[in-house]
Amino acid sequence: MAGGNPRLVSLYRMMARIRAFENAAEIASQGGVQAWGLAASSTPALVRGPLHLSTGQEAVAAGVCANLVREDLLTSTHRGHGHTLAKGADLNRMMCELFGRSTGYNRGKGGSMHIADFSVGMLGANGVVAAGIPIAVGAAHALKVKKKSHIVACFFGDGAVNRGPFLEGLNWAGVYRLPVLFVCEDNRISATTPTGPMTSGEGPSARARSMGLRCENVDGNDVVAVDRAAGELADWVRKGNGPAFLHAVTYRFKGHVSVDPGSYRDPKEVEQALAYDPLRLARNELIEAGEPAAAIDEIDTAAKIEVDVALTIAKSSPWPDAASAYEDVMDSGKGQWK
Repeated sequence: MAGGNPRLVSLYRMMARIRAFENAAEIASQGGVQAWGLAASSTPALVRGPLHLSTGQEAVAAGVCANLVREDLLTSTHRGHGHTLAKGADLNRMMCELFGRSTGYNRGKGGSMHIADFSVGMLGANGVVAAGIPIAVGAAHALKVKKKSHIVACFFGDGAVNRGPFLEGLNWAGVYRLPVLFVCEDNRISATTPTGPMTSGEGPSARARSMGLRCENVDGNDVVAVDRAAGELADWVRKGNGPAFLHAVTYRFKGHVSVDPGSYRDPKEVEQALAYDPLRLARNELIEAGEPAAAIDEIDTAAKIEVDVALTIAKSSPWPDAASAYEDVMDSGKGQWK
């Protein structure tokens, strides 16, 4: 590219990949449309089970993970495709997992909410709200005991701050000065309920500050701002100063799950949010920095092509063998699993 902001180009490329993945997964979960080379929408969905999309939240995943190295660890949420991709997971294996195929990360058994890739430090998404927080804190304590120089990035939503693991996890991390970067990905709604009226006091950052954590608030749709704030906090944590807290306010463009039209939201609110699309903001900034619009279009096209390939691979990959249902099962010793 001809412009002078390669960092933003890289961030935009990751956001474009996430958006393309989520768009394709959404369509596949609804039965598919021919625009993505899938069957008509009247056919059964190719992605089974709940699918929670991170569409609109791409800047948080891209901006934070750009400041992590491969050996750093990460815990995610039920809305974790963006975090997983940004941490370096394989897009093809992710799509195969969504399609329930044996070539997926969990051999087709886990689906959208349980993808993990330890090889890139991604400890797993989690279908339980706030459940990733104690996992991240435990991983960070292990890093400290082993005298490792790496950190843990812990993603959770605004709804998680009203659950017990939030208090317990932040307290433990603060007491033992653990290397955790807590990232509150605040999309302002918990499933179908606005979070604000359900949250007492001044919100997530105030609670974190009350436990002595360094905190930063940021516009979660501005990838440059997220990148800058996350970089400063990650560096601070990496130097042994203890945990830090990033409160990134963003917006979830879609319903709670991919088949939820989100009609409980004010249409004007949604319209305003869509106008403040993180990809649109980054695109405008790239153009101002001298990047040709055609070059940015090439990034979008490349992302869609990559996802098209993943769809083809996922559709043609084998289903798990029936016998594999009896593998990876914890045996309590009484043989109930048989």
